[in-house]
Amino acid sequence: MDEVDDSQKAESLYLLEALAANRPVGNPGFVSFTRCAECDEEIPERRRKAIPGCRLCAACQAEQDRNSHFS
Repeated sequence: MDEVDDSQKAESLYLLEALAANRPVGNPGFVSFTRCAECDEEIPERRRKAIPGCRLCAACQAEQDRNSHFS
């Protein structure tokens, strides 16, 4: 492994930890929003089922992830 491999591995682990900390997996007590808390667009049912407890649409979540990654 070289420095790039090490860096990519560290970044992947960081991302997985962040997702795990913010993703209520397998808990039926978490209800997903039907509309995005940020832009008020409808959150598709497929996303709500895939990510229990989601409160942002995919576009707003991606933007939040980008912003928090560079903070």
